[in-house]
Amino acid sequence: MVDVENAPRFSIADYLVFISMLIVSAGIGVYHALTGGKQKTTNEFLLANQNMNPIPVGCSLVASFISAITFLGTPAENYIYGPMFMLYGFSYVFTGFATAYMFMPVFYRLNVTSAYEYLEKRFSKTVRLMGMVTFSLQMVIYMGIVIYAPSLALNAVTGLDLWGAVFAIGIVCTFYTTIGGMKAVLWTDVFQVTVMVIGFLAIIIRGSMDVGGLDRVWNISAEGGRIQFFDFDPDPTVRHTFWSVVIGGTFTWTAVYGVNQSQVQRYLTCGSQSVARIALLISTIGMVIVVCLACLSGLVMYAKYAGCDPMLRGDVAKSDQLIPYLVMDLFSDMPGLPGLITSAVFSAALSTVSSGLNSLAAVYGEDVVKLIWPNIEERKYTMITKALAGFFGVVCIGMAVVASFMGDVLQTALSIFGMIGGPLLGLFSLGIFFPWANTKGAISGLLSGLVMAFWIGIGAQFYPPVVNKPPLTIDYCEFGEGNYSMYNSTDMYSTTTMISITDMPEERPAVAKLYSLSYAWYSAVAWLTVLFVGLIVSFATGPTDPADVDPKLCCSLVDTMYCCLPEKIKKPLRCGVRYDEQFTHVDDVHDEYKVVGGKNIDSKDETKF
Repeated sequence: MVDVENAPRFSIADYLVFISMLIVSAGIGVYHALTGGKQKTTNEFLLANQNMNPIPVGCSLVASFISAITFLGTPAENYIYGPMFMLYGFSYVFTGFATAYMFMPVFYRLNVTSAYEYLEKRFSKTVRLMGMVTFSLQMVIYMGIVIYAPSLALNAVTGLDLWGAVFAIGIVCTFYTTIGGMKAVLWTDVFQVTVMVIGFLAIIIRGSMDVGGLDRVWNISAEGGRIQFFDFDPDPTVRHTFWSVVIGGTFTWTAVYGVNQSQVQRYLTCGSQSVARIALLISTIGMVIVVCLACLSGLVMYAKYAGCDPMLRGDVAKSDQLIPYLVMDLFSDMPGLPGLITSAVFSAALSTVSSGLNSLAAVYGEDVVKLIWPNIEERKYTMITKALAGFFGVVCIGMAVVASFMGDVLQTALSIFGMIGGPLLGLFSLGIFFPWANTKGAISGLLSGLVMAFWIGIGAQFYPPVVNKPPLTIDYCEFGEGNYSMYNSTDMYSTTTMISITDMPEERPAVAKLYSLSYAWYSAVAWLTVLFVGLIVSFATGPTDPADVDPKLCCSLVDTMYCCLPEKIKKPLRCGVRYDEQFTHVDDVHDEYKVVGGKNIDSKDETKF
């Protein structure tokens, strides 16, 4: 067991492994800067020439957001609360379907670089800029968390220099993203997601061996009240239930994979929509695998420390430090392995930050630079987008300081997704699925969604929801030596000093009931707010005539989900949008669109939709 005062620190071998990971990541960037088109065009720099294989794209979609937050936060979540988080696997499946058949076709038809180009085509330039600024806020805050949280956790437990780690991530990531472009981002993501999976497997294998096998892990977790998967309580204030995780999680992750520029830009690197759907299928499977490995790592950690909780004992100050603590406990006698698993954490951070930098460069290039200089030379525009990537690299290092004031890393990250991603999802949904929506409705809806989301999210910081946690104890610690996990599980709960942690607030005002809403519902509530306000304002100010809306800007849900219905039933359900009559089965046509010479062309007759 690791002693807080004399805890094992990084050895020379660990530092060498960690530095090697950074060198490999930077080397991939250098390679792509010197090969192919050498990143001389924005199409190559931002979209990898739109000819990427679905495998690296799928891996990148996994790595971009299931990253350092997952590596540190998800095992800690399962250690403290149990494996309800594993149900997010169901939400990933629903997210994949919604993205592939409802949002992706629209972006492919328009052949955009920035997802927010859609908002100008559907509404106005003002709405486009508002969407871009909202996305920028989300990504800059999120990247600050991604850089700072793992650095702080690893500094506290392994002795790795805090700001040295922050600057290492920021500088290396900015370097290879700026010189290597999207190709470097995609291929470093493949390398980094591989390191992440190896890290989880190492923890699961060694940790379960120490405890006595996976069956022992399961039994100890069950006795500790951690094996509770299906809580069907409809109360939206309960932190995790089947409904909040599966339904609320679907909205949270659809906001990420459906309309977030970082992910949209990735699947647009594929040459056709059918290839992009393969990449999305790979990413969905990968997301489920990674979240299961992360959750299992948390159960292994609980089985090891069930009788001697490191937080109650005072060995770690925050739950985010549990995984680094476990790593040093398991592998301190194996020089190099702590460095490898630490590299997995930072690989996860690198993948997320590089995705964010590239996407921010794309949106500011397309949504700001080109609006100011519409006829800018290609060479100059490419240089500006590279400079933008470098600039945002510096910004995200600065945001790491702000992240030091935030709380639980996993819940904070998902709350940001909900608070900012939810309104953005609502804005795109308003345009894609509701042809009556107009510009005033879009602006009012987005602002209302943001106000609602931040009101609840910030209020929850002042009046945290009451959260009941399964018990943790230090009754079986053998202060001095020994493996604390090897207790007699049959009498574990005979002690009278078992500590049940429940966050009990002081006196609360009536409005605090609103702040008790589970963070998992933030995105869904914001989405509903945008649609409700947006449609009311649209109808009050004169709704758009659906016949005047370009059908390329909408998604026909009836054709997507109920393609076998008779035409006489489907036609009125298209809400008056004039879909080309020769394309009755709209979704079948979507598969035929390919990117050729920068234009969307129907492979059958080269006729635009």
